Amino acid sequence: MRFEDGGEAADLGAFLGRLLHYDRAAAVRLQAGGGALGVFGRPPSFEVLAIRTARLGDDALALDVTVSAGELLESLDESAATARVPAAVTGPPWAGVLPPRGGWEPVPGLPEPERMRGVVAAAVAEFRARDGALPAESRTRGERERIGHEIWSRTLGTTELPLRAVHAAQSLGFLRPVRALASAGPAGPEAVALFASGPWLRLRTSYGSVALRRAGAGGLGVRPV
Repeated sequence: MRFEDGGEAADLGAFLGRLLHYDRAAAVRLQAGGGALGVFGRPPSFEVLAIRTARLGDDALALDVTVSAGELLESLDESAATARVPAAVTGPPWAGVLPPRGGWEPVPGLPEPERMRGVVAAAVAEFRARDGALPAESRTRGERERIGHEIWSRTLGTTELPLRAVHAAQSLGFLRPVRALASAGPAGPEAVALFASGPWLRLRTSYGSVALRRAGAGGLGVRPV
């Protein structure tokens, strides 16, 4: 694959590195066409699909394959703005169930990005406080998972978006701290929006998206793509 420039390759590399931080054996599904590359991954524990796009220097490239995230990262050459597509792997179940490509409608009620970051910080602090207050005999994995599920299943503002989706967006570098945005130089207002298509929700930022099925919609998978 040939990217439009080295910056596109570097941004993709940063995304792959974050996925691998959560799962050293992570796989990603690649879809390319029309000069654009879509990279889909699913970091454990967040229960969302992470989506990063990159502009390609080859409009004719058509691709749809699931590969090792680690092998793809190793093949990236930022100076040459290229990457070798690794051999296909047997994809995990989520790789066969991607969000729809169209039909997305804006959803109102999303707070400002700074407020969203504050809500995530407060949720992290609450989890740590409640975890620290557990008596030794109750400090089990099951109890910690129960607390985490309670906190991260809460919805954001007046939307149906669970906090875990916002936490995932921030952890993957899609929802960046103010200091990171300032160091990147002037780039206009931070673009963050929420969309819905059928049972799916998609939180989109200037740096990537996270998508998930709404509560009660049956998890991450009924529609092969």
